[in-house]
Amino acid sequence: MKVSQRAQNVAPFYAMEFGKRAAALEAEGHALIKLNIGEPDFGAPPAVIETMRTIMDGRPLAYTAALGLPELRDAIAGFYRQMHGVEIDPSRVVVTAGASGALLLAAAALVDEGDEVIVGDPSYPCNRQFLASFGADVKLLPTDASTRYQLSAEAVRTHWSERTRGLMIATPSNPTGTSILPAELAAICDWARAHDAFRIVDEIYLNLGDPDAHGRAPQTVLAVDDDAFVINSFSKYFGMTGWRLGWCVVPEALVPVMERLAQNYFICPSTLAQMAALTCFTPESLAVCEARRQEFARRRALVLDGLARIGLPVPVPPDGAFYVYFDVRGTGLTAWQFCERALHEAHVALTPGRDFGDCGADAHVRLSYAASTEQLSEAIERLGRFMRRLQEERGA
Repeated sequence: MKVSQRAQNVAPFYAMEFGKRAAALEAEGHALIKLNIGEPDFGAPPAVIETMRTIMDGRPLAYTAALGLPELRDAIAGFYRQMHGVEIDPSRVVVTAGASGALLLAAAALVDEGDEVIVGDPSYPCNRQFLASFGADVKLLPTDASTRYQLSAEAVRTHWSERTRGLMIATPSNPTGTSILPAELAAICDWARAHDAFRIVDEIYLNLGDPDAHGRAPQTVLAVDDDAFVINSFSKYFGMTGWRLGWCVVPEALVPVMERLAQNYFICPSTLAQMAALTCFTPESLAVCEARRQEFARRRALVLDGLARIGLPVPVPPDGAFYVYFDVRGTGLTAWQFCERALHEAHVALTPGRDFGDCGADAHVRLSYAASTEQLSEAIERLGRFMRRLQEERGA
């Protein structure tokens, strides 16, 4: 059977590949610590779980509208008003089958064959895979510590071409956990808008970002670019990874386009997940999520201190999400070699930079601190012993 060229062009997701290897080692009886996957260990807020149990009372769970439950779209718009101080018409909110569903709709709505789309390197691999699957010519722009591993307005202007039709930014970013400065983001969006290009902004980790100096939640791009195409999810801040529920906020003119695409691609998001997700926006659940955000900040401090102690530098400390992107050049190993040996010798699963692009891929490793404090402390100790063995090998 012939396999499509599109499918052949999709590279493996190495975070998941290392997860399979870790599972095989676990099956052999080894105690693995998995820091390769970005999955919060908390799960959904308790009230959300209780609501789900209540809904599962035998009632019929029929399809919802393709764009989602009206009351959930209202609640999401209210979340932007309460947390970020921006007013959004609920009609512009599209509830999707996970953030992946939002990315699918965005790519289908905005990309034509041969369109050049600018994406930063490193970045989340699935983002560029969605764009490429709809024919985009993804232009990866190298970034480094000087720009917090984020696109800069200067780089975007320099590399813009007559074929550029849009760009995609994630802030905070996966794999680095770093955010783009609001003024820089505004400048990039202004440039793209002036050239009639789309702006897709992945804000999946926005509410896991650090508050500003006044204690306010990080600023959404919608505060500076009301026509940006914004992607978000219930997976990270709300801890609902397996519920497969996300959303996007789209320009008003795109709403009917998104509705047609959603009707055809997945009919509607999970009715059960949508109904339970309404409880995410109660004061009780939001308080739980804020407490968890603060716990992530404590875990980050533990990991940063630990990595510094064992000789694994972090060029740019993260300010959001739950990732640390550390440099392994001092070990004498490539990132791939480091991850393979750390898995088999220290029994700690990590993700090599190869997942996230080309720029610095061999020199960097992503660690997810979405695990318990106990696991993180043990992982640092294991990696410390592993580092000492590497030093002994190099000194021999």
